[in-house]
This record gives sequence, C-alpha cells and structure tokens, in this order.
Amino acid sequence: MTHETITSVEALYLRSPHVNEDRTDSSQDALLVRIETSSGNVGWGEVDSNPLVAKAVIEAPTSHTRARGLRDVLIGQDPLDITRLWHDMYEATLYFGRSGAVIHAMAGVDIALWDLKGKILNKSVASLIGGSYVDRLRAYASHMFSFTPEETAKRAAAAASEGFTALKFGWEPFGADADLDLSFVEALRQTVGPNVDLMIDAGLAWDAKTAISRARSFEPYQLFWLEEPVAPDDLAGYARIAGSTSTRIAAGEEECEFRGFTRLMDYGRIDVVQIDITRTGITEALHIARLANDRKLQVANHNFTTDINTAAALHVLSSIPNALILEYCVEHNPMKDSLIENPIKLDDGFAVVPTEPGLGVTVSSEAVRTYGVATSSALSI
Repeated sequence: MTHETITSVEALYLRSPHVNEDRTDSSQDALLVRIETSSGNVGWGEVDSNPLVAKAVIEAPTSHTRARGLRDVLIGQDPLDITRLWHDMYEATLYFGRSGAVIHAMAGVDIALWDLKGKILNKSVASLIGGSYVDRLRAYASHMFSFTPEETAKRAAAAASEGFTALKFGWEPFGADADLDLSFVEALRQTVGPNVDLMIDAGLAWDAKTAISRARSFEPYQLFWLEEPVAPDDLAGYARIAGSTSTRIAAGEEECEFRGFTRLMDYGRIDVVQIDITRTGITEALHIARLANDRKLQVANHNFTTDINTAAALHVLSSIPNALILEYCVEHNPMKDSLIENPIKLDDGFAVVPTEPGLGVTVSSEAVRTYGVATSSALSI
C-alpha cells in the first residue's frame, strides 16, 4: 500500500489562439487538473465548464468548514482514497456547491485521482473499476453544423470515408427554421445512405410542441437519436416528446450529479443517458450508469473537448453493461490536436480502450506551455 500523499493540485487554463465566441464549441479552451504526490507521481484530469470559474473553485482559500477550495481539501491526503475524497470535497463546498461548476471542478480532480491511482498501482482505470466488457467501442464522429446543408453534407461524407459508421451534427444554425432543419437532415441522410447512423443535436432550440413537430418530420430519415430538443429543466417537455415519437431522445450533458440524472430519467423519460465525465467525474459517472442500468436505459458519453475526456469515457463505458456508443469530437484546433502525445486510437470506426496505467494518455508539456494562459488570483493572501 502506498504511503504517498498529495502535495500539489494545479488548475491549468489552456486556450486556442483563435476562439469563435459565437459558436457553442467547448473544444476551443480547456481546464486541466494536475495532481502530484510526495513520490512524484502525477495524475491528469479535465474540466468541461467555464474554465476560470472552475479554476477558482479549486484554488480558492478556505472561508470556513463548508466553503473551502478543493486544493485545501486535498493537500496532504492519500490519493488512493478516491471515494472518501469525493465525499470530503462535496461536504467542504456545501455552501456554494452541490451542483454546477463546483461539481465540474470536483470531476476534474476525480479524473486526475483515478489516473494517479492507476499509475501508482500499475493498472488501467478500467481495471481499477472492475474490468472491461469490451476492448473497443463504436465511436461516432461529432461535429458542429456548418452553415449550409451542402457544407454539412460534405463533412458527413468525409467522416464516413474515414470509417465512422455513426455521425452527429449539432447546434447553430440548426433549430431556427423548420424548412432549413429538414433540409439539413435530408441532405445528411442522402449523403451517407441508410447504413450510417445519424444523430442530431438540437442544442436546446425548441419548446416541447415545436420539438414534437420537428421529431415527427424527421422520422422518415431514421435518426439514431434526437438530442436535447428542449431546455434541460423542462422535464415535462422531455416526457411529452419521448412519448410522441419513435425516435430515441438523448439528454444529460448539463447534469453533473446523480439527482439531476434521476429526474431526467424518471420524469423526463429520456431514452439515452448522456454523461460527460469531465462534468461528473468517474466516481459519480459509475453511480449514474448503475442507476440507468437499473432502469434498463443505455448510456453514452458527452465529449466535445480533449482526449483526456475521451480516455475517461472509454474506461467508464467499457466497464459498464449498458454502454451504447462513444462520442468522438472531430472539430479541429491546434490546442486540442496537440495536447495528447499518444491520442486515442481509432480502428475502422471503433475507439480502442487504453490499457496503459491510469487513463493511458500522456499530456504534452509543450502544448501546456504553448496554450497555457497565465492568470492571477483576484485575492492575495
């Protein structure tokens, strides 16, 4: 057993040189969590949130026992005590946490702790969880919509030619006009043919009545799922939509802990439970996946960030019996593309689960230096 203790917790903000602030594209910046121990072992995690908000949650000095920064909670602790540390972080942030950015920050810490544990014990995260059902998962190529059906269809054709058997397109400009929406779906299905699974992410664009109308208009095109048609808290709307169409309804990326997912499953009646590991952490993701399995629901990940997220999702999905498919972000930018020295392997549309210790991906120190953004604390202690 290790006698290591946590000596350093860093929140590192990375940002692409050219960020399009008019696009709902979370691959353009990142918050990485780096945890080091007394023996020099290092674990890496990632947070998908507003990076500087989550960074403040990690670095904030203690205000009182129920309002502590996560770094203060972790320093001096045994890195193998992952379940206890999740509980300690949750209790120490009760006054300003319990959901949202605080859980997102905890998620990045949790991923880094699992990575650390694997490296200390020389086991992959999937092995630590309890073993894999599969050694690879079918991946779908996840895109932003281009601004015309023709350009979007070209991207679909390119992804299919690379071996992907499932594709997704999402967000703007989709959702604003019924005729335009239908032309996007029609162009995509005509381009990829009947044997490629096609998903659409509506990007929270509609009310329930509009979503039902759109879903019915898309039914001839046999979507694999329709994602996030309405706002995440519109549970009654989700239930109405799910009961009104033969198309699967997928949702969950805005949720970060089991209570929100339970509401979405039990009251929203969704069909596919989407868990973003960089918003839930691995520990909470496994809890949510078990709850979904109890309800005979399938789980997919949400991931529009880096291969730290992809690796964490692969370890979780491969280790649960109700995994459906893996989201694989194909948006390109220099920061995202250079961050990992040994990117996740793709083989004929399948993503290979890493078997190396921890997450099995190596963060490039050069990329961290190149894209790291210097920030200073607003409060000097």
